[in-house]
Amino acid sequence: MDIDSTGALFQAAAKGDATAWEALVGRLSPLVWSVVRAHRLIDADAHEVFQTTWFRLADNLTRIKEPDKVGSWLARTARHECLKVIRGSRRVVPTSDIDVLSPEADEHSPEQAVLEAEETAGREATLRGVWQAYEQLSDNCRRLLRVLMASPPPSYAEIAAGLGMAIGSIGPTRGRCLGQLRRLLA
Repeated sequence: MDIDSTGALFQAAAKGDATAWEALVGRLSPLVWSVVRAHRLIDADAHEVFQTTWFRLADNLTRIKEPDKVGSWLARTARHECLKVIRGSRRVVPTSDIDVLSPEADEHSPEQAVLEAEETAGREATLRGVWQAYEQLSDNCRRLLRVLMASPPPSYAEIAAGLGMAIGSIGPTRGRCLGQLRRLLA
């Protein structure tokens, strides 16, 4: 399956491939949310329109003739669903609740999920880089740093006895090892 093609994902989903359906939803949800948010619906209505839009797609899988245009089909459907909600809620409800007038960003929005995924990927890349640099250190530096990272940290006397080092050389050696690690990471 060509994962770069939305049309190919749609065709696979239409044939019952659950993985393709999940990938399609993952790829096009930000588009649907952007249309919904552009209509400035209240949070409950926005979620309802989002779900209804995907339900309409699932209901019409076999009727869509141009798989490559499924994104525009979803955007158009989301817009129509938003307009239905707006037409159905033309009455005004007075309120003094500031939170209703200015709702906070949804903590579980697709945008938040993307940001969290990017942050996680960045942390993982940093950790991989640190461990790769750590593996390039000498055996003595790796042993010393490993012992110093122990929890709870051992005393310098315990470190000296365990590694066969003079107590007075632990601090300077630690400084040189960390300096070498910093240079490798730079």
